[in-house]
Amino acid sequence: MSVINRREFLQNTVGVVMGSAVVMAFPGSSVHAVEAPELVVVKRKGPAGAVRRAIQLLGGMERYVSRGDHVVIKPNIGFPNPPSWGSTTHPEVVAELARQSIQAGAAQVLVLDHPIRQPTVCLEKSGIRDSVKGIPKTHAFVLADRKFFRKVAVPRGKQLRSVDILRDVIDADVLINAPVAKSHMSTGVTLGMKNLMGVIWDRYSFHSVYDIDQAIADLSTVVRAKLTVVDATQAMIQGGPSGPGRKQRLDIIVAGEDPVAVDAYAVTLASWYGAQFEGRQVRHIAAAHRMGLGEMDVKKVRIRKVLD
Repeated sequence: MSVINRREFLQNTVGVVMGSAVVMAFPGSSVHAVEAPELVVVKRKGPAGAVRRAIQLLGGMERYVSRGDHVVIKPNIGFPNPPSWGSTTHPEVVAELARQSIQAGAAQVLVLDHPIRQPTVCLEKSGIRDSVKGIPKTHAFVLADRKFFRKVAVPRGKQLRSVDILRDVIDADVLINAPVAKSHMSTGVTLGMKNLMGVIWDRYSFHSVYDIDQAIADLSTVVRAKLTVVDATQAMIQGGPSGPGRKQRLDIIVAGEDPVAVDAYAVTLASWYGAQFEGRQVRHIAAAHRMGLGEMDVKKVRIRKVLD
């Protein structure tokens, strides 16, 4: 499999598009208008501390998790590589989100992914399995059997009409999306919305049957995280999604409720393929914005930064 180069990524970019910001929230939320979305950016050495500070700036995990909630955390556990590669979400990010959820009163926290490679090896090599050991009521699983998925209609889909989604994600009270920032051969970058392909059964159809960028936007109409926390501690700026590849050390966590705004800001942090990009230049971010799923113009977003 070849790696997309700068020219190919530029050819996949699009111009500015305009749209409203009406959000369909799922699971455990309702349709609501988004005005002046907010996100926080924390630059700090030590992923756990950066996540903890980001959650504090957003008002605490109690803002998202209520007592008795069943919480699903969706990191990237797609590859059997150690954290130093940057191809999977840093285990300290996942563990801190789990701890925060339990402290907020969650009845259960499940850390879930449908990995691309051999499941148990991915869970072990990523360090995520060990990172959540000892955290009460928290369990990490990689699910690669169709019985764990349920078909869901996609009423607003332009490419997708239905999709098989992890049952635990559908049934969760709270979904926290915890992607790692990295390059991707098909979509240029993979951040929050692209990370949600890890909750579906047939991700390969996105590459072979559908326009992948529109399909990602369609998926985001039915799978809606209450909170997206991007691990941009070491962005894989070339060679993704599996690696090994070039990394850019950022020591940054980006967190917020608007998935489009979070992705649109996160893509500006690194130099992808040797160039800088804006959210409007990433096709699935622009498609989600056009569908009213969030704001891609970061100038319209309230951004709070803590740069240690």
